[in-house]
Amino acid sequence: MDPPTVCCPTMDCPARGPRGQGHIGVHSRKDRRFMCTQGHKTFAVTSGTVFSRLRTAAELVVTVVTWRAHGCPWPALVAAFGLDERTVADWWARTGQQGHAIQAYVVEPPRDLGPVHADAMRVKTQGAMVWMALARMVQTRLWRAGEVRAQRDLALIRRLMVRVRRCAAPSPLLVCTDGWCSDRRAIRETCGDPVQTGGPGRPRWRPWRTLCLAQVVQRYPHRRVVDVGRRLVVGTPTRVEWLRYHSHGPGGLNTAAMERLKATCRARLAGLTRRGRALARRSWTLQHGM
Repeated sequence: MDPPTVCCPTMDCPARGPRGQGHIGVHSRKDRRFMCTQGHKTFAVTSGTVFSRLRTAAELVVTVVTWRAHGCPWPALVAAFGLDERTVADWWARTGQQGHAIQAYVVEPPRDLGPVHADAMRVKTQGAMVWMALARMVQTRLWRAGEVRAQRDLALIRRLMVRVRRCAAPSPLLVCTDGWCSDRRAIRETCGDPVQTGGPGRPRWRPWRTLCLAQVVQRYPHRRVVDVGRRLVVGTPTRVEWLRYHSHGPGGLNTAAMERLKATCRARLAGLTRRGRALARRSWTLQHGM
């Protein structure tokens, strides 16, 4: 227990957030609880983590979640550890919410993104089909955002691009997608700023001047790729070529980074397998797993 390395998790505490300010002390080493002298509240060591208010050993939770994250199906975990399915589902939801919070705090702060690959994959569930949209930064191979929805429509792409916009600093941005017709409209409606004129009514929306959009269309009759078409939708060829060259060197426009990410997701999550008996029942299971 090291008080300078933790902060007060109480929402209404005036000293919430900063660390190492001397306002956190040890309340009970036996119960592993800290005390905040500013808010006059005590909190456990596990507050704000996956293990908060859990009576199960942390080692068991980590083991089950790790196995699950590497593709182990639900029935195997239940049979191996003697747990209830609802317990495993609760741990899975906890880790998903914690991962989402860390993603928003660490990955989503604005920075220079450069080229970004965005695509959606069709996922089979028990009795239904859902779509999982993903976005990845090419230069650092860092996964940026993801959304799950029952239909692949404008709302799905717009929600994905809203999260990408949070990560993007005011700098040149190249978004590379497939040939889906809603991509262009969703990106132009999201990556922009309102123009305030002082007049009545809704302000005019202006897309970013440094925004570029390219599409890589694959044609595969009879389940074989026979041709790959590349087209520039928004932006100038010079700027697109400059962004692409400074991200992954010589070559052409492609979505290889996104294809690798989709393959990693299908290898790690048992519910994403194309043919299997461990399909997810609800979309939130895929959302937390992602």
